[in-house]
Amino acid sequence: MTELLAALSGALLVGGVLLLVAGLRAVPVVTAEPRTPPGTGRWARISRRTKIVAVAATGAGLAVAVLTGWVIALPLFPVAALGLPWLLGDTGEGRTIARLEGLAEWTRNLAGVIRVGAGLERALVDTLRTTPPIVHPEVSALVSRLRSQWDTQEALRQFAADFDDATGDLVAATLVLASRTRADGLGAILDGLAQTVAAEVSTRRQLEADRAKPAQTARLVTIITSGALGVLALGGQYLEPYRATPEGQLILALLISLYAALLVLIRKMSTVKPLPRFFTQTGPTT
Repeated sequence: MTELLAALSGALLVGGVLLLVAGLRAVPVVTAEPRTPPGTGRWARISRRTKIVAVAATGAGLAVAVLTGWVIALPLFPVAALGLPWLLGDTGEGRTIARLEGLAEWTRNLAGVIRVGAGLERALVDTLRTTPPIVHPEVSALVSRLRSQWDTQEALRQFAADFDDATGDLVAATLVLASRTRADGLGAILDGLAQTVAAEVSTRRQLEADRAKPAQTARLVTIITSGALGVLALGGQYLEPYRATPEGQLILALLISLYAALLVLIRKMSTVKPLPRFFTQTGPTT
């Protein structure tokens, strides 16, 4: 009975850390609850790989709990298998920087096409062939809308919505103003805008390199500590006082949960919050 109580307590502690992780992650505001078609619930949306990892980790935790007496392994293994890759993985800033770099290159290409005498709509279509792969889906969708006789301003607004970034809004807003005024000098304006985006990319790369250092240290310490704990738990007497009693296992679960909370804090500190967008899409969405 006491061992069961210790297992439940450990599960609650680690579950609390998971709830903390979920609470720190940004969640979009849903104004209306959409109807969920049969077979498309939350469990159905979980990837097959994640399900396999969860089942395998739960089975491994159960085996360790039965064979060694480490009851906390039952909740710890699946939580660690699912949570550590997110806590120690990439924050996604690298992809954001790559997309901004692609946007700068596309803007520079667009400026070159306009300078040789092409109109805005023609120039947008012509740049599709030289668009960097990282931003090709957004530019391809923009060109498709223009070829489908969308209004240029609405197509550019939807391009900004597809790109979903404040810097993309700046480029799209510049092009919308150009489509309204048809003034000269757009090529020079886009060249300057491309240089501004490139400077932002350079700055963000430097900041990301600085942020990556403590995250890399935390990743290395976690791997070494986890390996050492595994060896000591299965083949030594160092952790025996924790395993011998339910209270000891409960204390160890608390210590592991505190360490996981520190990883959550490091993850939060190393994640860059996107700048608020200012360009809203008001036209057609298809």
